[in-house]
Amino acid sequence: MANETVIEELEGMVTGLLASDPGDFLVSVKIRPTNNIKIYIDSDEGMSIEKCVKYNRKLYSQIEEKAMFPDGNFSLEISSPGVGEPLKMHRQYIKNKGRDVHVTFNDASEKEGKLLEVTETDIIIEQKTGKGKKAETHQFVIPFENIKTTVVQINFK
Repeated sequence: MANETVIEELEGMVTGLLASDPGDFLVSVKIRPTNNIKIYIDSDEGMSIEKCVKYNRKLYSQIEEKAMFPDGNFSLEISSPGVGEPLKMHRQYIKNKGRDVHVTFNDASEKEGKLLEVTETDIIIEQKTGKGKKAETHQFVIPFENIKTTVVQINFK
């Protein structure tokens, strides 16, 4: 099977599994040349390891039953997107409101700030500059079409 066809079939299978919990959603499916299947799923409430294991077992069985890979020659990883993975879906932006983000624009320029608001077409981030009496706060409206990547920043304050 061509990779695109396999990915589409896997997306359908994962979406079917996730339908039992409307808070869970598919982020991406990738297949490496070694038939290593990497699936990122997320949840509006946060994805637990236990849920990832449950989905992994069910999907693994379905892949074997359909004999999608000759001789069972595949590996399957299901996880939530980790720290440093860019946000890919609108739901991920909504889930991360209030957190600090690093936005890289299509022209390679960058901005960091707190993700304040998410609409269908753009995000609003708040950036603070300076300290004490010279501190200033600026808000920026950033259209999704101008965003190359957005990564949640982890602060250890």
